[in-house]
Amino acid sequence: MNPPPNGVPFAETPIHVRSSELDAFGHVNHAVFLNYLEHGRFEALDQAGFSWSVLDERGWRIYVVRIEVDYLGEAKRGDSLIVRTWADSFRRTSMVLSQEIENTSNPGIAITRAQVTAAWIGVNRKPMRVPAEVRQGLTGGPG
Repeated sequence: MNPPPNGVPFAETPIHVRSSELDAFGHVNHAVFLNYLEHGRFEALDQAGFSWSVLDERGWRIYVVRIEVDYLGEAKRGDSLIVRTWADSFRRTSMVLSQEIENTSNPGIAITRAQVTAAWIGVNRKPMRVPAEVRQGLTGGPG
């Protein structure tokens, strides 16, 4: 997985590492990175016009069905991180979002990379087509 190609919009979400997120060695626990990535995904949806309230209002749910994470570096208490999130691809009822986390003290070097496949679920609790307006909001292009 590579950073988004030129012209592909992406969301940036700042994270500040808290002491409660550390393991016994003083590093951010690997599972905490999953929380950072999830926060980044929902911030990206919010920036595209699909906040939690909009999703709730429309009865839409988004379920992660697969996540692949590469841990490339560490983060420690007090570090400032940036989570970048962008749409990689879409299928009929799912989307793949790519993400990377960078420590702002070492710009340009990803400490975590992930690809997340998420299924869209409609009001009837069954898979639904990824809404065209979501595709457009996440890519800046036509739905």
